[in-house]
Formats: sequence, structure tokens, C-alpha cells
Amino acid sequence: MPSLVSIADCPVETIIERAEHWEKNTQNPDPALKDQTVCLLFYEPSTRTRVAFEHAAHKLKMRPIAIASDSSSIQKGESLKDTILTLCAEGMDLIVLRHHQAGAAAEAAGFASVPVINAGDGGNEHPTQALLDLMTIMKHKGRVDGLKVAIVGDVRHSRVARSNFLCLLPRGARVVACAPESMLPDAAPEGLEITTSLAKALDGADVVMALRIQTERQDREAIDLAEYVQSYQIRAQSLAWAKPDAILMHPGPMNRGVELTDEVADGPRSVIVEQVRNGLFIRIAATEYALGRY
Repeated sequence: MPSLVSIADCPVETIIERAEHWEKNTQNPDPALKDQTVCLLFYEPSTRTRVAFEHAAHKLKMRPIAIASDSSSIQKGESLKDTILTLCAEGMDLIVLRHHQAGAAAEAAGFASVPVINAGDGGNEHPTQALLDLMTIMKHKGRVDGLKVAIVGDVRHSRVARSNFLCLLPRGARVVACAPESMLPDAAPEGLEITTSLAKALDGADVVMALRIQTERQDREAIDLAEYVQSYQIRAQSLAWAKPDAILMHPGPMNRGVELTDEVADGPRSVIVEQVRNGLFIRIAATEYALGRY
């Protein structure tokens, strides 16, 4: 059965199609998954992703077991390898892993005798977030090819940005990354446009995605928050540079008053709550995929 480590290695359209099925029909889980056990192994804090995977397990009549690093033998120095081997020996059927180290999900999948789903590994990837983002875009725009997608914020340290690059660029989107120099990526995938100008990034955009500043992955003291807010905060005036029917996205958690204002976060263009809702259906579909149900 396949692990889901990278957005580049999974059947994106198939998973979204299955998620759309679940959106319409949440009451008929696959009986083959009943009472299987999924371990939610989170080395970093999470609300949306952890709750969505746990909720997905309940929808599938599975048994979720949540482990936080601060309440396990990880605190005693146990390695990721030994933790994974222990969980497999305990009879887990699936492991959903969030880890602070880039590449941890692929490493864990190499040790595990059961599938592993990457719920975010450092600044590397967050494939199920990119899946739910694509699902949301498709629901509103009906296509990806030819759309201008502006991703604004701490691009350098964002696993969400990286997975979206890998997802959107091959499907024909024009993706523009916008940030101050210190938050732009050192290396950009082919086709990615990069700018430090918010006006240039948002001009004619079909989709605007704001990212939070990843203070946990950089020197907080080096961040000039006032300057960032002045130059890169998305507010009504700057959102007006995008197309009139542009949608506003954010992977969460939001820092209101920093990357965007309350006015736009709660405004008619915002699909942020819808992203969260779609995240449940994507996590159900991803769980089924990893367990070989389609």
C-alpha cells in the first residue's frame, strides 16, 4: 500500500475526485476500513490538519490514536526510527506524521511496514494541504490552467508553498511568489515567478494565497514586523489589484493584522473557511488511498 509523502508522487486528480464524492456522501464508509487503527504522530502543534485526520478516521469507522511528542518517549530521546518501528509493532495500520525536520516523512516511510501520510515535514512539503487548496480552486474556477496564483508571505520557510508549486505549476498555472528578499526561496522550481512587489504579484491575479511568517523556522529578531505589514499585508486596497472575482486563501493558522486584515479575511472573496471544510474530505480520501482502497 502506498505512502503519501509528496504531492508529486500521488494521483492528485483521483484523490480530489474521491474527496468530492465524500463531500456529497459522508455516511457510507468502506466497511473494509472499520476498526483499523491510524496513529496521528505529531512532533509539531496542529489544529486543522490533526483534527481533520482524526475526524476522517471517525468518518471511516477507524480507530485514531493521537500521540504528541511532549507526552511520549520522544521526550526521553527516542529516535524517529524507533518510534516508527514501535508503532508498527503495536499494530498500527497507518501513520500520519507531522515533523519539524524536512525529509522526515520519506525517512519514516522507509522504516515503516505500514503506509505513512506526510502531514507536514519541516519546510519541505504538506501534500494534503496542496490537495485541498487545489480542490478549493477548482470548485471556484473550474480549472487551473492559465490561472494566475499569487502566493504572498514567508515563501522560503513554507511547506505549503512548496507543495503548491509542485501541484499547480505542472497543471499550467502561472504562479507568482511574493515576499521580502529574506523570505524568498533560495532555489525556485522551473516556471515559478518571483517578485518583491505586492502590486506586481496581485495585479490580475485569479487566486491570492497569504502565508504566515514562520517564526519557528527563523530568527524572530531579524523580522521587521511593521515593515512587513506595511509592504505585504493583504488588505482591501491591495486585494483590489487582483481580478474582481479573485478568491483569497490562507492555509492557517492566520495571524490577523499581520498577513491580512479582518476585513478581507472575513470578506466575500475569502474561501478560508471553505478550505478547512474541504480539508476533511481530502483527508478522508487520502486515508483511503494510503490504505489501498482505490
